[in-house]
Formats: sequence, structure tokens, C-alpha cells
Amino acid sequence: MAKLKTALIIATMAVAVAGCQKKRPETLPPGPGPVDPGPGPGPGGGGEAQPGTAEHFRQNVVSDTINFDFDQYDIDARARQILDSQARWLTTYGNTRITIEGHADERGTREYNLALGDRRANAAKNYLAARGVSPARITTISYGKERPLALGSDEASWAQNRRAVTIVIN
Repeated sequence: MAKLKTALIIATMAVAVAGCQKKRPETLPPGPGPVDPGPGPGPGGGGEAQPGTAEHFRQNVVSDTINFDFDQYDIDARARQILDSQARWLTTYGNTRITIEGHADERGTREYNLALGDRRANAAKNYLAARGVSPARITTISYGKERPLALGSDEASWAQNRRAVTIVIN
């Protein structure tokens, strides 16, 4: 009797499962065709960014980053070249606001590196202002050693982390 009940339960389950199976349609829908990615970032899709945007800034200046020597915040010849290209771009796009981030390497106390990062960001701001960029368009912030670009405790890493970075806001 127990075997009969078990057989009936199994048969009932088999019928139920068979009724739940999906039937294959006679004709399948077409597969995905070629994907049209649409136009690129700029007019005509040629990879040019929209003028006045952060991406356009990065494409049209020498660099968005200047670097500093150990424990320094003076603007050297290479930094002047970079900041001059930024000043030209910022003069062309007069409504664009920027933030200059000051950074330091891992050596020194947190407080010291925050102050050094602030001096670096303000040195870049003052240079841009001297080149005709309104200081009202520039904000500064110091991250000290809190946001390293390169991880490592060697001169190559430290050199990358001693920097000021210009970020376009709008």
C-alpha cells in the first residue's frame, strides 16, 4: 500500500512538472542586430568632448596636475607651462569654475601635510589669478596626504603625490 501511494505521488508530480514546461515557439524572434552606440562625446562623434566641460579641459591643456619638490610649494618652470595652458583655456571659457586640490606625500604629520597641500593649491590659484583668471572662479582644498595618487614608500611614489590638481566643476 505504501509503495502504491509513493508511486501515485511520483506520477502526479511528473504530470504537474510536465504541464509547467514551456513549449518552444515555432518561430524564434530575430537575434540582436548590430548595436548603434550613437554619437560620440562631441559633435559628429569624433571623440571631441563638449567645449567647456571637464573632459574638454583635460583634452586641451598640457596637464591638469602640477608637481612639487619635497617640502616645496613654489611654481617651477614646468608648472608655469602647465598653468599657462590652463589659464588660456579658463580665459576662453569664462563661466567655468574650478577647484584646485593640494596634495602631499606621506611623510610628515597630518596637520603639516594639510597646511602644505593648502599652500600648494593656493600657489596654483595665485598663479592663475595673475594670468587673468578671476579668483572668484577658483576654490581650493587641501587633502594633505589623505588621497595619494601612487601607493608606495619610495621617492617615485612620493614625487607623484606632491601635487596640485585642477578640477573643472561645470
